[in-house]
Amino acid sequence: MGIKRGILIGRMQPPHNGHLEIIKQSFEDIDELIIGIGSSQMSHSQSNPFTAGERVLMLKKALSEQKIPGDSYYLIPIPDIMKNSVWVSHVENLCPKFNVVYSGNPLIQRLFKEKNYNVEIPPLIDRKNLSGRDIRFKMLNNENWEEFVPKSVLKTINKIDGVNRLKEISSKEINEI
Repeated sequence: MGIKRGILIGRMQPPHNGHLEIIKQSFEDIDELIIGIGSSQMSHSQSNPFTAGERVLMLKKALSEQKIPGDSYYLIPIPDIMKNSVWVSHVENLCPKFNVVYSGNPLIQRLFKEKNYNVEIPPLIDRKNLSGRDIRFKMLNNENWEEFVPKSVLKTINKIDGVNRLKEISSKEINEI
């Protein structure tokens, strides 16, 4: 039958403990996992403050911290193409072959189902605290966010001054006030 390989696509802005739990759970069913870094061309905005390279670095360190072997996953930046009808083909061209798609995103689920992929919907884990949007909101408002990301992700965000970056790019220009 060969290797069973899955794919999980997310923006990972930033990678958080929920992402890691889904990744760990996926290895109960598959041998290898492709982690697609979605919207990889986006950075330095309120919704996408981190570059693709920074997200790859954060994930690589977090997966190592979790003792997930480096030969069991691929980290692949996936830029948006703004054309849903060919998006699955775009992903297929960027990635090794895969058998199963893990996604909580209804659009991604629909697009892969239409191409006859097996789509698994991972459980939402502590969605109240573990969403990139909520973590970025907490960063902007000086609330506790650090406990919701792996230690290595926290170190990387601190090293790149990520919180101040997010605050600066989220502030309005004086003439917009």
